[in-house]
Amino acid sequence: MSILCGCCPLLECVYCLGCARWAYKRCLYTAGHDSKDWGLATTDEFEPVPRFCRYILAVYEEDIRNPVWEPPEGYGINPDWLLLRKTYEDTQGRAPAYILYLDHDHKDVVVAVRGLNLAKESDYALLMDNKLGKRKFDGGYVHNGLLKSAGWVLDEECKALKELVVKYPSYTLTFAGHSLGSGVATMLALLVVRHPDRLGNIDRKRVRCFAIAPARCMSLNLAVRYADVINSVVLQDDFLPRTATPLEDIFKSLFCLPCLLCIRCMKDTCVPEHKMLKDPRRLYAPGRMYHIVERKPCRLGRYPPVVKTAVPVDGRFEHIVLSCNATSDHAIIWIEREAQRALKLMMEKEKTMEIPEKQRMERQESLAREHNMEYRAALRRAVTLDVPHADSMSSEYGTFDKAQEDETEEEEEEETEEEEDKIAPMVGESSSSSSLRPSYKRRRNRGVSWDELIESLFERDESGNLTFEKPELRQ
Repeated sequence: MSILCGCCPLLECVYCLGCARWAYKRCLYTAGHDSKDWGLATTDEFEPVPRFCRYILAVYEEDIRNPVWEPPEGYGINPDWLLLRKTYEDTQGRAPAYILYLDHDHKDVVVAVRGLNLAKESDYALLMDNKLGKRKFDGGYVHNGLLKSAGWVLDEECKALKELVVKYPSYTLTFAGHSLGSGVATMLALLVVRHPDRLGNIDRKRVRCFAIAPARCMSLNLAVRYADVINSVVLQDDFLPRTATPLEDIFKSLFCLPCLLCIRCMKDTCVPEHKMLKDPRRLYAPGRMYHIVERKPCRLGRYPPVVKTAVPVDGRFEHIVLSCNATSDHAIIWIEREAQRALKLMMEKEKTMEIPEKQRMERQESLAREHNMEYRAALRRAVTLDVPHADSMSSEYGTFDKAQEDETEEEEEEETEEEEDKIAPMVGESSSSSSLRPSYKRRRNRGVSWDELIESLFERDESGNLTFEKPELRQ
């Protein structure tokens, strides 16, 4: 009895210290930390985001010809091109409401899915149809309920999508969704890329997905592998991409929310992030991330929004931000408004700089190369962090195939050599010094080990000792 009496106060002290540490970390943590080291997004890659936000908003309208909730810029939808609109009555709760739109202006076939309907029990049932590690998919794990919903949508619209894809071979196929709909859209993209034969063997490069305020719906290896197809958009402090607790546990614990918060607090305090990364069942926000930052810590009001982008591995929106805007930043209306503001600022900046058309096209090509490099760097980072199944990620999938990687590395080597040839005369270096390192460049691009680096820079004499290799410099 005396032992129990002595242990209880000790446990209480440990728990209080853990809660205090958790609160201290959360109060100091701001949304800007998530993307502080990311690069800035360009106008070309971010241009579709506000448009797809408006397409998703159009799903809420009962009659698109007589809109009730139309934003100031309008929906940008031609009613004659709206091929299909499915309501909850049509889906019978198997999927959220969605539309099929043929966008001739942008040469795009769009499937837009609405977000969570708080008044529909079927949406809650869809979210709760999952357990940690319940559904495997393509070497990783996905949310079971969202995958089943996406499968139902694909079965229903497979014939119509196949006809459109075959009829318009130059058009892209885009899946867009918000909140719950973002998870369904993401799973649709995965299914189409994984089974292209269902849509007439559609090329992976024609398929893309825009997940607005995304749910955490796939394991880390899938999130990185499909980063060339899936794009996630997060507004400042949005809570959903940061909610590491499974969605089904959140809704099951609504009547015992303090218990959930206590468990979450202790887990975040005691379990380091590198251990969480090694759990193959843990779900993450999918694909390439776009973070819209419009507020600064300890300052009032909104600032001109800045959009940052990356393919992160660790630090992938892992911490909830204690902010009064955590729920309002999840609203599709606010996301559309701030995304449009950010795009307008980007376009004004480009107009001020007056970039010629040739340089703009060259910038688009270099952007594609930079994205390729980011994907491969993310893959290497995943392997370094011992992310489960990361060693098998560079296989037959689009951006990560071996042939393209070798070709890109050769291009990078040629560009580096050209740059060195141009710079050498300026700094007084002889061209012969650059010829010492071609093998080292190749090793560096594919990940050089310490032993390989030593062998490339030194040679062994007759006695077996290492000597610096510089015979060409003496000539």
